[in-house]
Amino acid sequence: MEKREILDTKRKALKINLNPKIYGTFAEIGAGQEVARNFFTAGAASGTVAKTMSAYDMTFSDAIYGAEQSGRYVSQSRLMKMLNHEYGLLNERLSSEKYDERTFFAFADTVTTLNFNKSNDPHGWIGLKFQSEPDGDANEILFHVRLLDTDAALQQNVLGTLGVNLMFAAFYYLDDPKTMVESLADNLTIGSVEIDLISVDGPAFKHINNILLNLYLIVKDFSSAAIFDSSGKPRLPKDLLYKKDIMILRTKYAQKSNPNFSMLNKAVDQFVRSENVKEENLSVLIEVLLSNVLTADDEAPEDIDLEAVAKRAQEMCDTGNLVIVSNFARHNKLAKYLDRCKPKSVGISTNINNLKFVFNSGNFGDNYYSQLLSYVSDMFSKNVKLFAYPYLDKKTQEVITTVNMPVTQEAKPLFDFLIINGYISDIEEYSEGDVKTV
Repeated sequence: MEKREILDTKRKALKINLNPKIYGTFAEIGAGQEVARNFFTAGAASGTVAKTMSAYDMTFSDAIYGAEQSGRYVSQSRLMKMLNHEYGLLNERLSSEKYDERTFFAFADTVTTLNFNKSNDPHGWIGLKFQSEPDGDANEILFHVRLLDTDAALQQNVLGTLGVNLMFAAFYYLDDPKTMVESLADNLTIGSVEIDLISVDGPAFKHINNILLNLYLIVKDFSSAAIFDSSGKPRLPKDLLYKKDIMILRTKYAQKSNPNFSMLNKAVDQFVRSENVKEENLSVLIEVLLSNVLTADDEAPEDIDLEAVAKRAQEMCDTGNLVIVSNFARHNKLAKYLDRCKPKSVGISTNINNLKFVFNSGNFGDNYYSQLLSYVSDMFSKNVKLFAYPYLDKKTQEVITTVNMPVTQEAKPLFDFLIINGYISDIEEYSEGDVKTV
């Protein structure tokens, strides 16, 4: 495959400015007009920019776009109000023959960068509503970012680059969704941004699977996981899981059968009883792991069939559950990820064979002790409980639980501590039919 030429940010902006068909509005709140600035400094911006605006004052913003009932202005809701309002004005005001050959766009972002005390969580929503052909129906691309630089000025530069990348991707990579996603990171340094959600809609994307797009984010290291609601729509983790009691069932993407819902239901019941969970505060998720093998690292295989993963995730959504797709081979990485959502409590239902792997020093190198301590610290300092379901050993025909699970001598004192103090529990009251052979 021919390697893609990556244009720098200025050349991308100039190429868009020189395209006579692309014309529209930039509306930016929270981090300056960094995206519009790139188009003005590139030159020939009059060919692209109909209007730029930045309604920083909340009263002005509410008068233009309407108030936010949630009180959150860095939100998907705010982004959509901005896009719909600005795109509507373009079509309302630019209706003469002069614009018949133009494809209109409305770009918007609502962002919070690092504050003076460096005590906030810099993040934002970025979106584009655009025509792919003159007088055509509108398409939408939107994504959520976490800005990771430790300086507000650097975060503003990242935002400006991201906006140009989104514009360029929409107008030049529309027929190649994988490149469209990959190009969002053009000209950005590694570790400067995390993109943890992307969503597209409209006639140009009628054959595009939103689940698959979010899997591209994971394999391209933009993010480590993606969460979907029961309709398969990508959702921001914090929106779904903040202050919730969360129970997760871990599965592997190429698993041929459905998950053991009987065991999951027993684990949920046990979790509810032990943590005094109120039904209205309970969120149950099925996790689809990108890796089908347990490894010491969190790397998905390069030859992974993402379409198969997306199909599996959709099947799990169709069961009526929330779904998380991740490359967290280890439970503790999952626990650290969920901790960002500030849940009330977390339960993880998993096959005890996975625990057997962790508490066997032979599966790790010379630094096993430090890895095991890191695992335990990351996991159980986050108010997480593990609920292990048994398996039938195909060689011995013995049902394996925490009572008879093989544990290497060096790990046994720590394992016993976790059992005695209730951090790890066997799932109780299961039937013989629930026990699978491993």
